Amino acid sequence: MLRPYFELGRVIEDGVLHAATLLYGVTFTERPDLAGYHPDMRTWEVFDGDGTPLGLFLLDPYARPTKRGGAWMHNLVDQSYLLDERPVVVNNLNVAKPVSGPTLLTFDEVETAFHEFGHALHGLLSAVRFPRVEGTSVPRDFVEFPSQVNEMWALWPEVLSHYARHHETGEPVPAELVERLTAASQFNQGFGTFEYLGAALLDWAWHRLAPGETVEDPAAFEARALEAAGVLHPLVRPRYRSAYFQHIFSDDGYSAGYYSYVWSEVLDAESVEWFKEHGGLTRAGGDSFREKVLSRGGSVDPMEAVTDFLGREPGMGPLLTRKGLN
Repeated sequence: MLRPYFELGRVIEDGVLHAATLLYGVTFTERPDLAGYHPDMRTWEVFDGDGTPLGLFLLDPYARPTKRGGAWMHNLVDQSYLLDERPVVVNNLNVAKPVSGPTLLTFDEVETAFHEFGHALHGLLSAVRFPRVEGTSVPRDFVEFPSQVNEMWALWPEVLSHYARHHETGEPVPAELVERLTAASQFNQGFGTFEYLGAALLDWAWHRLAPGETVEDPAAFEARALEAAGVLHPLVRPRYRSAYFQHIFSDDGYSAGYYSYVWSEVLDAESVEWFKEHGGLTRAGGDSFREKVLSRGGSVDPMEAVTDFLGREPGMGPLLTRKGLN
């Protein structure tokens, strides 16, 4: 029912990019003369509100056999005043390319597009001297925070009405469908949160082993750790078992850091409330978030950046309310 209202090009241009213009004053000029590394890619030059060039944004939207799955952002060029370089940022999605006709998205794919562009903004609006601390070069438990905040604009009325229109008739998405979508956001949150926290606590249990301490029976160790943490439940098994929980022992920054997703959610929920309390989608709100969070990259302590923006230390209340758990 929803897909006809979410055409890819319109979601990106009239939704994702439009929200960034309203919030931060940045504008986007498509550059078809700049070819990406694949014919399906699109490139935009990004300008600040005063016309100053900020960098380039590239979109690689479609799945293909030679492309890994998932969605992600990465830099081709890092922002740096030291090297006098502006950022070149890529968003990768894995949307199925239709044989013919428009590319219609699920709402999950729409949310993913807004999420990944939150990462892109973190890179594009970076304003630091050293490339080592630019944009998303921040701790693991902070990097998902700006991207999760950017998801809020997908259903913000002013943005939604601008992009969510039927690809054939131009009719806006019915309010009843949006209400049902919003109401469904709390479905199964108790199960999902319990399952996720079990995995995060299991990760910590492994990393609290003393130097030289060995485990002869990983399954028994796992059961004891979950029981001690109060998350051993016959109806809610761990999301990952130790034998295939890659993030526990990975070398990509996740070791002992799986908790980071829910901590980023805490910061996200607090920030969403801040935006609502300060007028919603406004340039003043966007400029504050840009100045105190997005532009700083890893040049300041993350908690310092968050408390500077919020005016207080973050708490659990907004996230529990969002999930319907308080």
